[in-house]
Amino acid sequence: MSEIQPLETVRLDLWLWAARFFKTRSLARQAIEGGKVEVGGQRTKASRPIRGGEALHIVRGEEIFEVQVQGLSDQRGPAPVAQALYTETEASRLRREQARAQRIAERNGYRAPETRPDKRARRLIRALGDIDAL
Repeated sequence: MSEIQPLETVRLDLWLWAARFFKTRSLARQAIEGGKVEVGGQRTKASRPIRGGEALHIVRGEEIFEVQVQGLSDQRGPAPVAQALYTETEASRLRREQARAQRIAERNGYRAPETRPDKRARRLIRALGDIDAL
């Protein structure tokens, strides 16, 4: 029987997928190539091996994560296991919570219309898409 050896390095795109920052490895790779993931403040490649203790800056949609790699895995597991692979800095967590609260506050004044738009309103809505139609 062979023993399982602890990993010393893992590909960055594989680790991001295993840590559940992205749903698929190809999405993780696209984010890395798009400059949305930095290791130690530097842009990198998807195949770059990462080690424990490295600092990552991850932009996912409107959320920005600053995390420290605590563990390595090349397999995607349950969320509690994935969350044990990294620790997020306190400043990063507070910034994300404040941004989320601000988005909720901005949306707070919005009221959905009570009824569907009538024929005239639909024409006006379509015309908004084509400014020259007015």
